[in-house]
Amino acid sequence: MSDIKILWVDDEIELLKPHILFLEQRNYKIDTRKSGSEAVDSIDSNEYDIVFLDENMPGLSGLETLSEIKSKKPDLPVVMITKSEEENIMEDAIGAKIADYLIKPVNPNQILLSLKKNLDHSRLVSEKTTSNYQQEFGKISMEMSMVNSYQEWAELYQKLIYWELELEDIEDAGLIEILESQKIEANSQFGKFIDKNYQRWFEDQDPPVMSHTLFKEKVIPELKDNTPTLLVVIDNLRYDQWKAIEPHIAPYYKKTNEAPYFSILPTATQYARNAIFSGLMPAEMEKLYPNLWKNDTDEGGKNLHEADFLNEQIRRLGVSLKWEYHKISSLKAGRQLAQNFKSQKDNDLTVIVYNFVDMLSHSKTEMEVVKELASNDKAYRSLTQSWFRNSPLLDIIQQSQQLGFRLIITTDHGTINVKNPSKVVGDRDTSLNLRYKTGRSLTYQDKDVLAIKDPKEVHLPAINMSSSFIFAKNDLFFAYPNNYNHYVSYYKNTYQHGGVSLEEMIIPIAVFEPK
Repeated sequence: MSDIKILWVDDEIELLKPHILFLEQRNYKIDTRKSGSEAVDSIDSNEYDIVFLDENMPGLSGLETLSEIKSKKPDLPVVMITKSEEENIMEDAIGAKIADYLIKPVNPNQILLSLKKNLDHSRLVSEKTTSNYQQEFGKISMEMSMVNSYQEWAELYQKLIYWELELEDIEDAGLIEILESQKIEANSQFGKFIDKNYQRWFEDQDPPVMSHTLFKEKVIPELKDNTPTLLVVIDNLRYDQWKAIEPHIAPYYKKTNEAPYFSILPTATQYARNAIFSGLMPAEMEKLYPNLWKNDTDEGGKNLHEADFLNEQIRRLGVSLKWEYHKISSLKAGRQLAQNFKSQKDNDLTVIVYNFVDMLSHSKTEMEVVKELASNDKAYRSLTQSWFRNSPLLDIIQQSQQLGFRLIITTDHGTINVKNPSKVVGDRDTSLNLRYKTGRSLTYQDKDVLAIKDPKEVHLPAINMSSSFIFAKNDLFFAYPNNYNHYVSYYKNTYQHGGVSLEEMIIPIAVFEPK
């Protein structure tokens, strides 16, 4: 990599010193210029592999400089960097065949990603799949800077998962690093999108399907004929894990519909799964059913009343159903239901909540075993697949096919592998979850969180008058300053949920007919 030479043009180049040092430590050679005219002169007398070009400069503008560079060296890749998100500037730059488009403030990983994407062709085209990914990569990066609706985010996330699964068997550390960088960047942009839009979803005419509307919007329409239906809610199932287990269902069922939907915040079981079964947001649950809802600080299990909530929702929707609900939290309970599953054949709806994470861990510290066996997403998918193939749940699904059941599979929220701590301070009544906190007088790093000062705005209960919520973004987890190092080393690289990420919020619901 030592022979790669970069020209970086920015009238405030001194502010980019940390980025330049970051690249020099990786053996890139960098020339810096402060104006477009200096850059054009430099192009005449030097050979560069790539140019990073600031759009907003005095004198020759970025677009004018780009035009000059392209007239002299049409094949030299130019990456445009700008503070502006104006569409016409983007379109002009793309029309002039820029190699990439980055919006300030850029971080070193984005720069590295852009370099790898534009310069590592020979390695990336080592085989067909990799070559296809290379062609798609630029498109995904461009889309990421322009994505502006929940539908586009769901589509983009599914694209990233598709490529992650396509490439997982290619033993190429550089390629994996590129994909990981793209996922990190996607989550950073998604966090900003949720920051701007989440509260609006409760007022919009066309919101996404979310936890509290899932049953009404996606399950009820499937119950209109007399076909018995099995609804399986597998806890903590990310979209990529779903894609890993789906092929094991294919011999028995054909898929008629699959769609992503959005978990509510917090992406935690007591909030999201209770919302699925009640058809209500947590603030409404607390108000209408104070005997069924428990807040973070309340004693006792938080998901003990899912069947009661479902009963109330079915009654409110005015549908007449014969239904049963089963929660499976142990191998023994799973086997027992599998042995007696024929008894469900006369139900209109059979609901199974399958606590798959409990199955994996068998311990009070959720994810302890997962941490041992699955230190990254590929290993976590493999573990999920192995569990599913050998679980009573697959036996139940096989039986449901033989009995002519329609099958609906979904989840309550996903999880994310947390890598970096973010310091938070709260009083002793602050909730314990690592990806969200609720309580009074929370002190936190603003840039790391989505903060909701008034929980009512997003239909969450306030434990007391001055309670607020914070949700961790990206791959962060909250850590208290006392006993900080022990806490950080214990929880780093574990799978957590409760916060804002593509992995936690965008989750599947799939409908199948028996073969």
